[in-house]
Amino acid sequence: MKVTTVQFEHRSGDKSYNLSVIEQHAAAAGSDLIVFHECAVTGYTFARHLSREQLWELAEPIPSGTSVRALTEIAGKYNIAIAAGLFERENDRIYKAYVCVDKTGLLAKFRKLHPFINPHLTPGNEYCVFDLYGWKVGILICYDNNIIENVRATRLLGAEIILMPHVTMGTPSTRPGAGFINPELWANRVVDPTSLRIEFDGLKGRKWLMKWLPARAYDNGIYCVFANPIGMDDDQLRNGCAMIIDPFGDVIAECRALGNDMATAVLTREKLVQAGGHRYIAARRPELYREIIGAAHISSQQVVWLPPGK
Repeated sequence: MKVTTVQFEHRSGDKSYNLSVIEQHAAAAGSDLIVFHECAVTGYTFARHLSREQLWELAEPIPSGTSVRALTEIAGKYNIAIAAGLFERENDRIYKAYVCVDKTGLLAKFRKLHPFINPHLTPGNEYCVFDLYGWKVGILICYDNNIIENVRATRLLGAEIILMPHVTMGTPSTRPGAGFINPELWANRVVDPTSLRIEFDGLKGRKWLMKWLPARAYDNGIYCVFANPIGMDDDQLRNGCAMIIDPFGDVIAECRALGNDMATAVLTREKLVQAGGHRYIAARRPELYREIIGAAHISSQQVVWLPPGK
C-alpha cells in the first residue's frame, strides 16, 4: 500500500482553509491513503481557551457533519482514502475524534483515549482497528501512543499499521532539553533556516521523538504513520517531522521542509513477518503478566512481584 503523511500549518478554527490544504495534498499525493494530524480540520491548541459552548459549536456530529462530508467528497474526487482529526459532538458529549474516509464514506472513527487540551472533552473508551485495502489499520491519537499498553493492545487486535496523528513537540516538560521554541525563529526561517533547524531537530523536537517512536514500531512489528503540524499552532510553534516508520523501526519517509510538506512510502507485507516484533508477539506468555498489566494503579512502594500461583 502506498501511504503519504503530511505536515502543514493549520489555522485555528478555520475549517474551510484547513480543508482546502487537505484537498491540495490529497490531489498531489497519488497514494492509496493520506494521513493528516490531530485536529487538522479544526486546529488544536487554541481550543484550550474555549468554553464548553464554544467547543460545542466547533465540534460536529460524525459522519453527518459538514467536515466529514467534505473529506468524503475530496476522497472521491482524487480516489484516495483520507485520515484526519476534528472535534466531535454526540448527545451531550464532546470528543477528540479522528476519522478515515474514502469515496464511499466513513470507514473508521476513533475517539482519543487521553484527551487533555480542554476539560470539557470526554475520553474515548475503545480501540479501533479497521480494514483498508486488505490491511488492518489502527488509530491512536497523540498521547495515546505514549501509553505503551495502547499500542500493544491495538497490535494484538490485529493492526498491521497504526496511524499516529499528533500535535506535539516544542512544549515544556520535566525531561531535559524540553521547552517552547521561539516563534521568531519561524518568522525568520527564510533568512536563517539553520537556527530553526537546530531547535526542530534537537531535544525540543525530533531528537525527543526518536527516543520512543521507532520503539513502538520495532517492539510491535508494525508500521507507524506519524503526522504532526508545522508552524504556528495558536501561540506555540510545532516542528512537523511527519514520518513513516517500518516494522524494523527505520524511518522510511519523512518531511524535512521548513513548511508544508508530505512524504510517501510503499508499505510491504514481507516486513511484518521479517521484523523482530513479529517473533516477540508470538513468544509472549500472557499468563505471567495478565493480572499485573491489568491491575489498578498502586504506588511504587507497594509493588511486590510474585510468581504465578503464589
